[in-house]
Amino acid sequence: MKTALTIAGSDPSGGAGIQADLKTFAAHGVYGMSVLTSVTSQNTSGVFDVFDIPSALVYSQLQAVFTDIFPDSVKIGMVSNSEIIESIARSLSEYKATKIVLDTVMISTSGRPLLSGESLNTLTSRLFPIADIITPNLPEASVLCGFDIKNENDMLGAAKVIYEKFGTAILLKGGHLNDDCNDLYFDGREIWLTSEKISNPNTHGTGCTLSSAISANLALGFDIVTSVKKAKEYVFGAINDGLDLGSGNGPLNHMYKIKFD
Repeated sequence: MKTALTIAGSDPSGGAGIQADLKTFAAHGVYGMSVLTSVTSQNTSGVFDVFDIPSALVYSQLQAVFTDIFPDSVKIGMVSNSEIIESIARSLSEYKATKIVLDTVMISTSGRPLLSGESLNTLTSRLFPIADIITPNLPEASVLCGFDIKNENDMLGAAKVIYEKFGTAILLKGGHLNDDCNDLYFDGREIWLTSEKISNPNTHGTGCTLSSAISANLALGFDIVTSVKKAKEYVFGAINDGLDLGSGNGPLNHMYKIKFD
């Protein structure tokens, strides 16, 4: 069985974070492992509190995984301070991890900042260089490129700036645009991934799910572009399934492909 590791925060409501990642790995037939970076108090209505795991314990968790069940791919999600980022970078370099997907979690869906300016600098200098792909949404990409993104021409301009600045492939998620859900993969090549916008407000954890689906497909041996395409199809199906839980922005149905008696 192929294996994948998520390094991320928790979501007690189960829609995002390591909970979403582990469900996504399982839905792809991949054995999932997790290293916890932060404990959050959140649900479908928002993020209410965050407690960061001490960086030494993050590193210890990573050691425990890499010295026993070596992951075929790694997904990195919420990393909220420089010390945690340094521990992750040190461990991934030490154990020569490959197939690294970095979800640039900077702002919660409810608008809460999840990464300080100093930590952002550490993220871009320490983790971007070892990532195979980063997956920012438009607000996050705007921070990285330095200008607002209002249309697909802006998306392409932003992707080029980010790629030239950091040298890593980028999947720029266009779900914040009003008229469609077209995403842009860019690694010097410009590849548009088009899809219709689903009329479903329940999209909590979409970014976590997409990045972990990319990671799962990389673990299964697909190349990066194929992995991105398969991940987008999976997320489309998980949203389109129409799960409706919670009083706010509800979660996707990660297990929509699995039929239960």
